[in-house]
Amino acid sequence: MDMSVTFGDEAVAAEASEAVRRLAEEGVPEALSTGDPALWGPEAESEARIRLGWLDLPTTSRELLPEITKLVERAQAESLEHVVLAGMGGSSLAPEVICATADVPLTVLDTTDPGQVRRALADRLDRTILVVSSKSGSTIETDSHRRVYEKAFRDAGIDPADRIVVVTDPGSPLEQLAIESGYTVILADPNVGGRYSALTAFGLVPSALAGVEVARLLDDAAEVRPRLAEGSEANPGLTLGAALGTAALAGSDKLVLEDGLSPINGLPDWIEQLIAESTGKQGKGILPVVGADPTEAEDEIVAGVDTEGHVQLDGPLGAQFLIWEYATAVAGRLLGINPFDQPNVAESKENTARILSESGDGPLPTGTPALVDGPVEVYGELPAHVKDLAGVFTHLLEQIPDRGYLAILAFLDREAAFDVPVPTEASFEEITDIWAAHDPASLQGLLSIRTERPITFGWGPRYLHSTGQYHKGGPQNGVFLQITGAVEEDLEVPGKPYTLGRLQLAQALGDLDAQRGRGRPALRLHLTDRKAGVRHLLDAAREV
Repeated sequence: MDMSVTFGDEAVAAEASEAVRRLAEEGVPEALSTGDPALWGPEAESEARIRLGWLDLPTTSRELLPEITKLVERAQAESLEHVVLAGMGGSSLAPEVICATADVPLTVLDTTDPGQVRRALADRLDRTILVVSSKSGSTIETDSHRRVYEKAFRDAGIDPADRIVVVTDPGSPLEQLAIESGYTVILADPNVGGRYSALTAFGLVPSALAGVEVARLLDDAAEVRPRLAEGSEANPGLTLGAALGTAALAGSDKLVLEDGLSPINGLPDWIEQLIAESTGKQGKGILPVVGADPTEAEDEIVAGVDTEGHVQLDGPLGAQFLIWEYATAVAGRLLGINPFDQPNVAESKENTARILSESGDGPLPTGTPALVDGPVEVYGELPAHVKDLAGVFTHLLEQIPDRGYLAILAFLDREAAFDVPVPTEASFEEITDIWAAHDPASLQGLLSIRTERPITFGWGPRYLHSTGQYHKGGPQNGVFLQITGAVEEDLEVPGKPYTLGRLQLAQALGDLDAQRGRGRPALRLHLTDRKAGVRHLLDAAREV
């Protein structure tokens, strides 16, 4: 396998080369390759000791292959062709990339949006197999999906035990529930953190069920694994990690990730979680920027394919997983942080639980809108001169500090735009334009051309398990624009005192509280009519 990291920018190349030499002198490559937990300092050692199993996954995960093969054969024999994955963060992002790259269908539920969940439920329930993935076994979104599907299966006269596969850590509450319910259980390596789990059961089980030859992923990772012990630029993980870490220390802490012409589809979304959640803490971190063009700002470093000036990493997907994980661990050492914990992730979860508990059966504490512009309500503090939505956007862009960024966070249905009817005779370009006109993510591009600062976009609650750690634990220079929407048709969560729509709004409010508690500029836009509201948002952005 010919894997290499190349740099179009001579300054980046020189800094990375010097860092590689220094790290090699310190014995870091060999120590990391053998799983030395002391590499990130005494405070991180206890956590690192139980989080370095990802280094050996190209070998250890092969033990899962016979069990996975039997599961796939059973699903095929029973014509269970619709694979649904209920998982968040590391439990969903890797399988999504794996399946997209292999061009096999996988329905991913990493949302609490009732419309998105309803759409999955309505799709071939009689031929659905549900993979419930949760490392902790207590993830609220995944628990809600399981409850909803259990009821749907029973209502359809289907035994959930015949359709639900659980992937979790040994000893988790989900493992015990699965055993009691008669579900198939496949246990993951407990010594691997969620965002490093691409080559564990969390990545392999749903991907194999969807039709991927997962052994190939392990083969490709195994081929590059010996090179990760080398103390030279022939070690792609060391070179990449050195580039990321030295660039961030020098002030280039915005990592623009581009898919470019790569045969791997969607890898930036997986890298985004890995980098943001691993490095964004103690006021430090590297902010991945996905879905936006580089602005040539001095605090940017660009990773892409076949583009001048970029950090370029070639190689197959299985190897890419392992190299980026290794590079993230190296960057964490250079930054002086623990790349294996996520100290601020629980904050929004706790806020959500508090809001739901304190509200009881009553309305959630949404507050009073500061401004109403058509189908959009604006919540938060605004200066008196702001009278419309275009003014809101202008105000937010002006609030971005030097070296800061704007994060757009949408608690909506991330697939809704693709449900918009298009003329049968429409060209691909026309179809793309129609979808873009109804896609909240288009707001990122429209506002990006109005500022030189980076703009990120995240779907809620998906981002809470990804960039959410960086937004709260990283440098406090973010400005936050949250988007929520009215729910026309909600969905009960069996056995719980809330619906999916209520949970979704509580999650949004909980995270908004976390940002405002840090004194960061944060506004919430609520769409009283989702379709009309999205169109209004995009029209207003064009007026800025």
